[in-house]
Amino acid sequence: MDTQTPIRFADIAAPTPDRESLARDYTALNALLDDGEIAEAVAQFDRVRREISTWDNLVGLRFQQNTADADAAQARDYRDALLPAAKDHETGFKKRLLGHQDRTAILDAVGAHALALWEVDVSTFRPEIAADLEREAKLSARYTELTASAKIEIDGTIVNLEGMAPYREQLNRATRHEAELKIDRFFTANGAELDRIYDDLVKLRHGMARKLGYRNFVELGYRRMRRLDYGPEDVARYRDAIAADVTPLVAELLEQRRKDFGWDELHFWDEAIVDPLGNPTPLGGHDELVAAGQAMYDRMDPEIAGFYRAMNQGGFLDLKNRPGKGNGGFCTDFPTVGMPFIFANFVGTSGDIDVLTHEMGHAFQGFSSRDLPGIDYLWPGMESAEIHSMSFELLTHPHADLLVGADAAERYRRMHLIQTMYRLPHIACFDHFQHEVYAKPEATPAERHAIWQTLEKRYLPWRHYGDLDHGAKGGAWQRVLHLYLLPFYMIDYALAQCCALQFWVRSRKNYQVALEDYIALCRRGGSAPFLDLVSGAGLISPFEPGALEASVAEVAKILA
Repeated sequence: MDTQTPIRFADIAAPTPDRESLARDYTALNALLDDGEIAEAVAQFDRVRREISTWDNLVGLRFQQNTADADAAQARDYRDALLPAAKDHETGFKKRLLGHQDRTAILDAVGAHALALWEVDVSTFRPEIAADLEREAKLSARYTELTASAKIEIDGTIVNLEGMAPYREQLNRATRHEAELKIDRFFTANGAELDRIYDDLVKLRHGMARKLGYRNFVELGYRRMRRLDYGPEDVARYRDAIAADVTPLVAELLEQRRKDFGWDELHFWDEAIVDPLGNPTPLGGHDELVAAGQAMYDRMDPEIAGFYRAMNQGGFLDLKNRPGKGNGGFCTDFPTVGMPFIFANFVGTSGDIDVLTHEMGHAFQGFSSRDLPGIDYLWPGMESAEIHSMSFELLTHPHADLLVGADAAERYRRMHLIQTMYRLPHIACFDHFQHEVYAKPEATPAERHAIWQTLEKRYLPWRHYGDLDHGAKGGAWQRVLHLYLLPFYMIDYALAQCCALQFWVRSRKNYQVALEDYIALCRRGGSAPFLDLVSGAGLISPFEPGALEASVAEVAKILA
């Protein structure tokens, strides 16, 4: 599809499947396979999966756009109840293809990497866990609804959790403290319910793992993430590297910040403010930032610029914060039309810039690889996908003047690099926490809070909560939706960051070459596993000894 094709989000529709339509579709697929029509069976299987994925993503997006919409919630509940049935049919057909006597014909029709992915996929589902998957989806939705329902009064107005971001970054320390205190009180008031939701999720996921023959959810979680070429031991070594190479650097940066501001002690509410002059913010509001984004992409590359223009004109951007909207930002897609969608919550902070560039990296990759054969190749694993998003953040650095103004551009770049370093120990802490939690599913909520406090001392030793009661008692992790909705999807950011920093270093030597290499990686989509994509882009694997240390050293030179 050409970026000039007039396609609009409002025109995208997907038929709502039901159990009868699923049965008809897969009866037809099995008949084709029985008749020896392997290529046609595979093509029709791909069509069915694309249609279901488009419907699934539309339903999920509409709920996130307004979690208080009863119709959207009802559609989500219907989807959550039906998807396990769709998964059952899909898994059964994958097993038939994997076990087919004409392996060569299957390999020609599908590709070796897709077959490897399917081998993992079929190990993550049996009909016995269908009801559990529906329950898991309902619990995840409950977390989304609960956190989206926050109505916090501050400075004479009522805002949601996303809307608290500008107050968390105010230069006035008392304002930051007030903001964090009110957020903390929201989580204190809802902490017991959040503990119940997470406890149910942990036990449910452990139960599914046991039904599928795994010792606990750790192995199943990795398989659900389709991680083919590394495991928990590799990730543990990488977390160790973060603790050794990044935590000390961040501690030094925060100590310097304490001195620069003249604080006796750095508290949790001081961590978000990076620049002594105040964190640079976008020039103008939503409309101005969207327009500035177009100017930036026009300067960067005509293909990227044309794609962004098509996204904007087609209504594939939902970036304004509003009551009832789900928290965070993400990129989703509609594989029947090959067009992605960016969801975010602009609130007037530098985070708006980060999410605009981050999610744009995802979106551009999805669009660049839209013509690859088979839905399995449209998107890579999440650790690879985050290379696209995090690299894109860094590749926009030379054009920051368009977003924050010429006077603040260098301050923004420095702040962004500091925040990049700052996130790594947090990600390691979140990932380590999940490994501990799912290895000990019988732990009580209080014991999980204690686990978090222990890990904070290792990865975030500077952390002081002061009078933030919920945080001081080990509850800060409850703010992170990934831990509830997307188990083990955290270290992906840290693995990708090591690779993204290498693109950044390359761009400082020859920007055009780095951008071309980046676009070439985007076009490969999910056609290979993580380490193959990394090496193919001329990057050093984050699992290689010293890889993270070298990347961090380059940043440290700039920040010195």
